[in-house]
Amino acid sequence: MTKKTARPIIIKKVKKGHAGHHGGSWKVAYADFVTAMMAFFMVMWILGMDEQTRNAVEGYFSNPVGYKKGYGSGASPIANGQTPARIAAAQVKVMIHRAEEKAFDSAADRIKEKLESAQGSLGSAKFEVTVTEEGLRIELIEDGPGDTFFPSGSANVKSGLREGIALIASELIPLHNAVIVEGHTDATRYSTQASYSNWELSADRANAARRVLEESGMPPARIREVRGLADTRPRVPADPFAAQNRRISLMLPFTNAATSTATAAETPPVPAGEPGNSPRAP
Repeated sequence: MTKKTARPIIIKKVKKGHAGHHGGSWKVAYADFVTAMMAFFMVMWILGMDEQTRNAVEGYFSNPVGYKKGYGSGASPIANGQTPARIAAAQVKVMIHRAEEKAFDSAADRIKEKLESAQGSLGSAKFEVTVTEEGLRIELIEDGPGDTFFPSGSANVKSGLREGIALIASELIPLHNAVIVEGHTDATRYSTQASYSNWELSADRANAARRVLEESGMPPARIREVRGLADTRPRVPADPFAAQNRRISLMLPFTNAATSTATAAETPPVPAGEPGNSPRAP
């Protein structure tokens, strides 16, 4: 019988230490952490920007090529011909103008509907509501006898003006634009002895319309100007004595519109008492 040979026992000793290889998994986790922190601080940075700068950043990342072609020739937003803030300012102005134009169109349609429905109680007066390059313009125009809003030669408010302005104000109050009130007269003059002229009359009527506007709920801070233009802007130039030239104008300029665009005409009025002008009883 053969004798069984015992297997040798091998004992391996593993030396413990920090020199061994740990793998690269920790690098991936660390990179994810750094990326998350960068994204977090990027969000915090953007939230701290003003609206114009945020719009600039959004515009660049939405269409970098078109953004640069439209606003500069640099290789990055910072290297553009204009800074992102200035570029965004121009874009924001266009956006604001379009939004205001849309709001003006909607308000104009509602004002027209209200005035048409109340035409029976407004007498012979006419109303014109238009959106021009300057903004929303509303004309309250005398017609027929020409005394729906004010008695002849007076700034005493009549019920027709109060009702008309109340209907208009209900649609203007929700808007944020400033308001300019203008008073216009026809070319009929006071007597040469009178110290009161169409300049004072148009200014007093515009101021009376302003008071009615504020009584109807318009915040006084919204009123930018009150103008008395006398007969320098006739609605019917061919007939300076026509009743349609006597009117009140309400103007809401666009936010970015220059105030100078709504200044009075440069044509000076004909001096009171000049031959050919009929006298107005004070």
